[in-house]
Amino acid sequence: VPTEKSLPQIALAKNTDHVAALHASLDAVGGIKRFIRKGDRVTIKPNVGWDRTPEQGADTNPMLVGEMARLCLAAGAAIVIVTDVPCNEPRRCFLRSGIRAEAEKAGAKVILPLEEDYIRTVMGGQMLDVWPVLKYFVQTDKLINMPIAKHHSLSDFTGSMKNFYGILGGRRSQLHQKIDQSIVELATFSKPTLTVVDCTRVLLRSGPTGGSLDDVAIENSVICATDQVAADSRASE
Repeated sequence: VPTEKSLPQIALAKNTDHVAALHASLDAVGGIKRFIRKGDRVTIKPNVGWDRTPEQGADTNPMLVGEMARLCLAAGAAIVIVTDVPCNEPRRCFLRSGIRAEAEKAGAKVILPLEEDYIRTVMGGQMLDVWPVLKYFVQTDKLINMPIAKHHSLSDFTGSMKNFYGILGGRRSQLHQKIDQSIVELATFSKPTLTVVDCTRVLLRSGPTGGSLDDVAIENSVICATDQVAADSRASE
């Protein structure tokens, strides 16, 4: 989206009502109508990587995903797709995380990735030169990235830039050999319309999969940003 000098590039809101926190942070950076136009095809990219419950802090808060889908449709989006390429079995991840239920209740179309849904894409990186990318992330008008902030055993922190691993097919596990380089290349390729970082429950240890509720800190915060690097910097704090 065009830069608006009167608006901040990043805002953080804190509220025990997580939907209210989303609204407050989104309004601070210009509101949904700054990002979504009538007739837009919108893809929302939450982190749905793991077969975990919302309380375990491994996947994006389903209430935030549902509300974002609802806001986009209210702003005139023609269709809102919610999708990801999970690490665990996709059907179980979308069900147990609560994301499928909340997204569909809001009117979004939830798509589990199929082999034929990937297109070979020139990404222009050293590690990510030509790679299979889930088509819904490139064949769209607007892309909203909705990661969850949490610990990661290799990168220490994972947020919006690392969340774009979930647009890739193929043997993406090999990218962990140079995780810093691959994250840079993903961030260079992926230009989200809006970044929304879920900091409502933050996994401080045992990431990215988590498991124990003792590893989760309740922060009740949501970050909205037009700058994904700034979003990750603030979330990591």
